[in-house]
Amino acid sequence: MSNQINWMEEVLKRKEQIIHDTQVFLQIKSVLDEDGATELAPLGHGIDQALKFMLNKGQNDGFSVKNVGGLAGHIEYGEGTELLGILCHVDVVPEGDGWTSDPYSAEIRDGKIFARGAIDDKGPTMAAYYAMKIVKELGLTVQKRVRMILGTDEESNWRCVDHYFKHEEMPTIGFAPDADFPIINAEKGIFDFILEQKGLEQNENSGTAVLEMLQAGRRLNMVPDLAEASIQCRTKDSAEQIKYSFEQYIKDNTLTGAVIIKENNLQLRLEGISAHGMEPNKGRNAGLLLNSFLYNNLLDVLDPKTCSFVSFVQQYFGGDTRGKALGIAYADEISGELTINNGTLSYSKEKGGKIGLNLRYPVTHDIEPSKQKIKEVSENHNFTCKELSDSKPHHVDQQHPLIKVLQMVYEEQTGEKAELIAIGGGTYARSLRAGVAFGPLFPGRPDVAHQKDEYIEIEDLLKATAIYAQAIYELAK
Repeated sequence: MSNQINWMEEVLKRKEQIIHDTQVFLQIKSVLDEDGATELAPLGHGIDQALKFMLNKGQNDGFSVKNVGGLAGHIEYGEGTELLGILCHVDVVPEGDGWTSDPYSAEIRDGKIFARGAIDDKGPTMAAYYAMKIVKELGLTVQKRVRMILGTDEESNWRCVDHYFKHEEMPTIGFAPDADFPIINAEKGIFDFILEQKGLEQNENSGTAVLEMLQAGRRLNMVPDLAEASIQCRTKDSAEQIKYSFEQYIKDNTLTGAVIIKENNLQLRLEGISAHGMEPNKGRNAGLLLNSFLYNNLLDVLDPKTCSFVSFVQQYFGGDTRGKALGIAYADEISGELTINNGTLSYSKEKGGKIGLNLRYPVTHDIEPSKQKIKEVSENHNFTCKELSDSKPHHVDQQHPLIKVLQMVYEEQTGEKAELIAIGGGTYARSLRAGVAFGPLFPGRPDVAHQKDEYIEIEDLLKATAIYAQAIYELAK
């Protein structure tokens, strides 16, 4: 039956509606807002609005829908004992700075829709929704129930998934349209932790400059694109000297930054390049770059506590995203190298320093000895290690029927070979025993998730919809 259906033709019949609905969905600013949380909107108004937008849409199109405590929801149709899950998320990371157009305008330029969430994950969510709608509208017989599960906290703490699967059934098989094509069958483990400085009282008189504040980064899973510091100098001369050194540092490293002096106080600002924390080398970490300046230029004028912090950061994270300095480097054939992203960096003269880290480890790696090693190194340098979360690696065998069906669909729709890939990113696929990440990013396309001017190619949005429609039918028939 599937061979007689031209899936792309069905998508093109609905092209204008798909584009329109994607834009409207992207115009909702669904960033986590703990301060604005209420009982009915536990993650803030924007995320609640985005979840309800999708559920209302599903209801209007004749699907059965359910809101699960404001933390998740689902859209379902079909009959049968088995459940096929399509796992999506409606939340987005903060927009960051430097956009060409408003990050929530969903402006179309050069055949692309630009918005925060365009590729991660609201564009693909709409593609998968329309894929379900097409299969339903064609009246095709399916033997499984097809359920789109909508998460709301994927970019932070996965409270949505935890809550959802406490109350709702686990799909037998499924996919998450939240990464790359062809098929991702291996996802690294993700360990988040914070290193916090202790001991070593600040001695105001022991340096000619005081680091009053250093701040970089918003999220552990993003490379910081902005760092700021405030330095109080004892003399005007020393302030001028630091200003000169900083301007030289910016020039030598082809960076963008600024420095302002007010009454012996220096305000330093440095811009980096944001990127997803799963591959820190794709960005330029503004926090580490600013720390490097302090390390190379000010160690002889800062007090011992500040020097200790700056030196520790430089020694273990400056230019090292593979855990080599910590002694935890590891790689395997399935999923590649361990990576470590310094997502947040902060220092204040009152509280000392804090380093927020996002470590992604290969599927065959035992993380426990590495955790032990991190704790030992930290203790030796007067830091404590606080574990935040550890999401274990995920791997679906290449012979699994789910993989075989998706490979067949991808190859039919694109004419390209459906290679299996491993990623450092964590998708909702890992919450299923047999789940994989499947698109929407086609091979050769730049990955702009979590970056300024994030976009999705309209051509790719439509192509993904056709692939998802056939995949849903083949997996559920």
